[in-house]
Amino acid sequence: MSHDQSINILKKSMNIQFQSPAVYWTEALPVGNGRLGAMIFGGVEKERIALNEDTLWSGYPTDWNNHEAREVLPKVRQLIAEQRYEEADRFCKFMMGPFTQSYLPFGDLHIVMEHGQVCGRGYERKLDLSTGIVTVTYDIGGVSYIREVFASHPDQVIVVRLTASKEGLLSFRAKLDSPLRSSSKPDADHYTLSGIAPEYVAPNYYNVKNPVHYGDQQAAKSLKFYGRLSAVHEGGNMKVEADGLSIVGATSATLYFSAATSFDPLIGASSTNRVPEQVTEEAIQAILGKKYSDIRKHHVDDHSRLFHRVYLHLGESSAPQDLPTDQRIAEYGSRDPGLVELLFHYGRYLMIASSRPGTQPANLQGIWNEDTRAPWSSNYTLNINAEMNYWPAETCNMAELHEPLIDFIGRLAVNGRKTAEVNYGARGWVAHHNSDIWAQTAPVGDYGHGDPVWAFWPLGGVWLTQHLWEHYAFSGDEAFLRDTAYPIMKQAALFCLDWLTPNEDGYWITSPSTSPEHKFMIGDQRYAVGAAATMDLALIGELFSNCITSAETLQVDEEFANTLLETKHRLLPMQIGKKGQLQEWSKDFEDEDVHHRHVSHLVGVYPGRLLTEHSAPDLFHAARRSLEIRGDGGTGWSLGWKIGLWARFKNGNRAERLLSNLLTFVKGDEPLNAHRGGVYANLFDAHPPFQIDGNFAATAGIAEMLLQSHQGFLELLPALPDAWKDGYVRGLRGRGGYEVDLEWKNGLLSKAVITSSIAQTCEVSAKHQIKITKADQEVEWSYTENGRIGFPVESGGRYVITTINH
Repeated sequence: MSHDQSINILKKSMNIQFQSPAVYWTEALPVGNGRLGAMIFGGVEKERIALNEDTLWSGYPTDWNNHEAREVLPKVRQLIAEQRYEEADRFCKFMMGPFTQSYLPFGDLHIVMEHGQVCGRGYERKLDLSTGIVTVTYDIGGVSYIREVFASHPDQVIVVRLTASKEGLLSFRAKLDSPLRSSSKPDADHYTLSGIAPEYVAPNYYNVKNPVHYGDQQAAKSLKFYGRLSAVHEGGNMKVEADGLSIVGATSATLYFSAATSFDPLIGASSTNRVPEQVTEEAIQAILGKKYSDIRKHHVDDHSRLFHRVYLHLGESSAPQDLPTDQRIAEYGSRDPGLVELLFHYGRYLMIASSRPGTQPANLQGIWNEDTRAPWSSNYTLNINAEMNYWPAETCNMAELHEPLIDFIGRLAVNGRKTAEVNYGARGWVAHHNSDIWAQTAPVGDYGHGDPVWAFWPLGGVWLTQHLWEHYAFSGDEAFLRDTAYPIMKQAALFCLDWLTPNEDGYWITSPSTSPEHKFMIGDQRYAVGAAATMDLALIGELFSNCITSAETLQVDEEFANTLLETKHRLLPMQIGKKGQLQEWSKDFEDEDVHHRHVSHLVGVYPGRLLTEHSAPDLFHAARRSLEIRGDGGTGWSLGWKIGLWARFKNGNRAERLLSNLLTFVKGDEPLNAHRGGVYANLFDAHPPFQIDGNFAATAGIAEMLLQSHQGFLELLPALPDAWKDGYVRGLRGRGGYEVDLEWKNGLLSKAVITSSIAQTCEVSAKHQIKITKADQEVEWSYTENGRIGFPVESGGRYVITTINH
């Protein structure tokens, strides 16, 4: 199939669409340019566009380190060694720091149309993923009204285009407001909103007397923010007054919105050198002289450059093409291959919209949040969720969108050196369970008000280093490895060397240790803190391996690499429990919840690569048994993780079953059930409430079902479910600098195209007789000692693998 044919198929199925305006925020449609985000409700008379700016957070940099933690640590370790777990839990509270700060809503753009609320035929509201444009169309009295909304990355503004099909019949008023402390006013022919962020916002689950605290308007250390609205119109008149910007008697009008805060990324704090009023004015002035058609084209070209790198076709859609998305989810679910495709591409769309080079990394809700006290502060949750957000970045051909997280890891490494020294007397750097725009690295819990099961976990930085390694593994960029990845990984490994402590048998263990958010049981008592949780051992083992390989590749630090190798060999071995499962803790404790949403002890299977069917078959099969015991339920993001795990276990049908569970419709007004999972009407992942990580995990999981490369060779269609009988995928990436296209018929690979950016020997696991060609010339191949197919590839070479005998 040609490139143009692939684009045409993609465009036909890439709409999230409705036949009525949104009532709830989780029915609105998202746009974003990495920095600015908007949710479009699509009201007829009253349009609400909820706005976000990715640096608008509460708080400011402060000393979050706990100088008492270092003194408490030996006591906690002694209590754990004596199996006095209740006391260990209690003393671990003395090792906590403050809660992180919260990601905040910017406010709303309200547009009040003067044609009333009674809509005739033809209402439609849709998001076209392939263009990144939300369109609202309706008819009143024979006049067709159209709105187009998008967030332009090239021009750094949100654009709202309004048109009427008959001359002079477009009249409306637009204004800005915010739930934060702010004021709005006209500024010549612009309408502006200025405000200040709170100095402190308590987490939504923390019941305190003054949960939102503002400082003095002039002396506050918190961020200042500014929004600016302007318009260009065809026909009619425009006025900007105290109550908003109004246009009367026009045929078309284009609104431009820009926003900024005083956050200076160079220093990681508010700065007088960054004046948001000036930033917004420069953005607006730069765009006002441009034609709308050019602005739109530049946006679509920029978006398409990223979006059209990957195509996926799993079969003809079961649902009618014009069926509203909420009905499609409820009536068809994963039985509709087109809906599975839509879910896959939606994760890619959300990453393009919420993470661009130079922006902040996607948080717990990407960049979209309407609550002053957002669920879990909409922060960076480092025990799974922040990492999960970026699982599809490399496999789905969006490597440059990984950069905001990589830059953020660098900031954490700087702050985390102080935390490691103050809290633990350790070298290197550390990060814990949560972080925020200020790159907090201390454990949260408000100095003892949190439960250690989620508040105390010092391996957040260790897990994040996986992303540094993966960014290198997919590209083979040694300059990145030498200058960025390895120095940060090395410092994280130094912390681990100092954090590890010997047990009575001489093995290195972590203590205190938690398996994040899941308690173990002894009798009828539940405990959080123990020693050497399996997740700790897996993450440290993989970090050590990555550092050792890096040192060999870069030909540096031979002595340090040998120390890591010796220590790795003396890590407490992972254990298989009485149920045949991979133990979650170093002892075979009972689970607090056998179906718990976290599967932390399986991190070495996925997204890690420590446990594979080749490297550790017994532990690999025990890990599979653990996943069977956990079951197929869970929150939205938990279901997403399990999709990737079952893909690694080569069970495509089980992975597809998890996709079916994920594609369960959750209504916007349903009572929150934090154990159910599913998706909202706009396909946002429902924890519930909304968390974006499940969307990213689903996309990554589908890619993992089709292509795997974590064992040093390419596995083509390793977990293809029976439901996806015929199909193709274009543009997936494999480690080693490969780009891979695949086609299959009747569940079997028919063709693969492999392009390498590096001259090397390519290894492929093939189940059938194949033929390899390059530029129509046959390429010789041979079997490797492991029974795989190996053949030389040149940089930029395009190699076609054809199955010739099933």
